[in-house]
Amino acid sequence: VNGVKEKQKILEQLDVRERLRLVSECLTRELVSLELGDSIQKEIRDKIEEQQKEYFLREQISIIRRELGEEKAPEEADREMFLSRLNENEYPKEVAEKILDEISRLSTIPTASPEYSVVRNYLDWLTELPWCKSSTDRINLKNAETVLERDHYGLEEAKERILEFLGVRKMRPQHGGAILCLVGPPGVGKTSLAMSIAESMGRKLERMSLGGIRDEAEIKGHRRTYIGAMPGRLIQMIKRAGTNNPVIVLDEVDKLGKDFRGDPSSALLEVLDPAQNHGFSDLFLDVPFDLSNVMFVATANNLYEIPAPLRDRMEIIQLSGYLRSEKVKIAQRYLLPKQIEEHGLNASQLKLPVTTLRALVDGYTREAGVRGLEKKVASLCRKRTLELAKRRRPKPVIAKDQLEKYLGPAKFLDDRIRLQPPVGVALGLAYTSFGGDVLEIECVSYPGKGAVKTTGSLGKVMAESCNIAHSYLHANAESFGLIETDFSKIDLHMHFPAGATPKDGPSAGIAIATSMLSLLRGKKMKSRTAMTGEISLTGEVMPIGGVREKVLGAKIMGIKTILLPIMNKSDVEQLKPEWKSGLTIEYVDHFAEVAQYVLKI
Repeated sequence: VNGVKEKQKILEQLDVRERLRLVSECLTRELVSLELGDSIQKEIRDKIEEQQKEYFLREQISIIRRELGEEKAPEEADREMFLSRLNENEYPKEVAEKILDEISRLSTIPTASPEYSVVRNYLDWLTELPWCKSSTDRINLKNAETVLERDHYGLEEAKERILEFLGVRKMRPQHGGAILCLVGPPGVGKTSLAMSIAESMGRKLERMSLGGIRDEAEIKGHRRTYIGAMPGRLIQMIKRAGTNNPVIVLDEVDKLGKDFRGDPSSALLEVLDPAQNHGFSDLFLDVPFDLSNVMFVATANNLYEIPAPLRDRMEIIQLSGYLRSEKVKIAQRYLLPKQIEEHGLNASQLKLPVTTLRALVDGYTREAGVRGLEKKVASLCRKRTLELAKRRRPKPVIAKDQLEKYLGPAKFLDDRIRLQPPVGVALGLAYTSFGGDVLEIECVSYPGKGAVKTTGSLGKVMAESCNIAHSYLHANAESFGLIETDFSKIDLHMHFPAGATPKDGPSAGIAIATSMLSLLRGKKMKSRTAMTGEISLTGEVMPIGGVREKVLGAKIMGIKTILLPIMNKSDVEQLKPEWKSGLTIEYVDHFAEVAQYVLKI
């Protein structure tokens, strides 16, 4: 009987029949509990006996096989496996000595010890890496040119530089060559160009996305003192490729992070320096690996976000955005056939004439590359597939005026306010990671104390440009007919629309000054005119970067006249004639020329 209370209850019961009933209940409960305990104990005992029986039998079989010479002990099997790898493959002298030392060390460690698996894993990496195994380059320049032309439309400068690089490799195979960095807006074909290089050389291709990487151990690996330590991603890719000379694409090199765990961009300096990478030291391997045979191709959207020491080690190839005519050709040759095939259609079921493709480019996409255009073409293919699946029989041709039915209203229309700015608004040119764009700059005034307020997610340099423009106009008020304007009693508010988008750089200087002057003189700026250039306190117009992208962006947005610093004339002369066609480019040396041209002041 369990518990004092139950015992007391039985003793207090004077009725014999009732007392016996209580005792019977307690005994029954105790009996059930004991039977259940026995059952559990028997089940556990049977299970343990079964496991022990299996273990003893396996051990006996293993010992008998070892006695007969048919099986080796696990540590002996591992030792022989690593020794056979050492004999079968070629290793540098230093690596071979390291492997022998680690094999000797492995023999002295019990298999049950955690250290055994650490040493075994290390030996696995050392013996499986392709230290001396290279793929043979099959460089055929005609074939390479064919591959590049097949996969990419336009990009003549980039193709020419790649062919030059391959030509040098063919004439002098041991030539290390420069590390290429393809810079351009999203969707212009940077990663696919790198893939074409690997195909034309007959090399294995590995790709590593650097976007958001903040830990330098991703590049240089972890020390073996850490549990679960592994080599860095570069060594992992080389092992996966199986050769010591693959093409490795370092994607989004401008988006490397940096925090308390280290600086990956600094770790890449050793990797991308031809004078150092023949002895790349991975913290896990602890022996130098020769990366000089690897061909590195980096890609980036914004050149100026790549750390300067890293940028200095690479040869930059600029890829500009596409014109409307080029996008139409790309859609005809590549995008439409690809999407038709992927959606189970054939060429007779969906046709997009040139006029439809032009309307698609102008009204539904506004980008430097063709990624958005491909999505719209894919959307048309999906809708046509659905129509056919419902047993409808639509006409194969989708005309320009049918786009609204399939894709909804056009998202991008010519903004007349932007192309014909009102008083106090000027059009500047910006260079973003998506290519060139037209930047609207607004200015309003109200009674105050001569301050300049700025909004629109501006960086420090751009905010300073607003102050410089204000000071210049104040100092030269008489020259611009502002002698009656009391700057000390007027506050100016400069706003740059698309406030969620960060903006910085000095190149909007003359556009900011034009916006202020337009407001203070009450004059509208010349329509369809945009400008770019840094302004100094003395009114000089200084050169800027990103001319190619800005010119293309202006052309796409419907601008007819562009004002550029005279020192950027050489940059414009390098542009293709079709990029400049339909544009009037005026060169200015001083802000007075800008004011005269756009405001007639």
